[in-house]
Amino acid sequence: MMKASFRHFGEAHRDEWALIDDRFRDYVADAPRRVLEHLHRLAGDTHGYPVDRFEHCLQTATRALRDGADEEMVVCALLHDIGDDLSPANHAEIAAGILEPFIDPLNTWMIRHHELFQGYHYRHFFGLDRHAREQFADHPAYERTVRFCDDWDQASFDPDYDTLPLEHFVPMVERVLRRAPFGGLPAICEEATAP
Repeated sequence: MMKASFRHFGEAHRDEWALIDDRFRDYVADAPRRVLEHLHRLAGDTHGYPVDRFEHCLQTATRALRDGADEEMVVCALLHDIGDDLSPANHAEIAAGILEPFIDPLNTWMIRHHELFQGYHYRHFFGLDRHAREQFADHPAYERTVRFCDDWDQASFDPDYDTLPLEHFVPMVERVLRRAPFGGLPAICEEATAP
């Protein structure tokens, strides 16, 4: 059987769900390749910045690595702006959503809030409160988010920086995105039958 034959779930049989489950697990295992392929979409247009978004992500990851960040944080740094291609106004939420099943919840929070925290460096140019991040001063991820934004993210627009190539980070992305998702994946029950 190459694919299921049901037209709606009420017609489905256990062997069809087993087939779908096998294909789904293969698809999940291929996530690192697809994510990195999407990261490449950030190359090219600079949107007026000194470097394009792809270079910015590589620089952010390089700075985090050289500053002693752990592998998960380096992957967060590499992928933090991956949502820019799909929805610049909501890019942090997209990046957090991609990473959330595989990373520490505090790192998910950091990615989800990095744009607001980074705003400390530019929000005043738009008539906005540059100290808006202070509303989260008591949050357990506050300090890591400040460090991420101040030390790595906002500093990674240098066209002359000796940035590591993507190939350096590929094994890290593969290890992080091939972790079992928090909560795991459901497994087909041997004794399952139709209701």
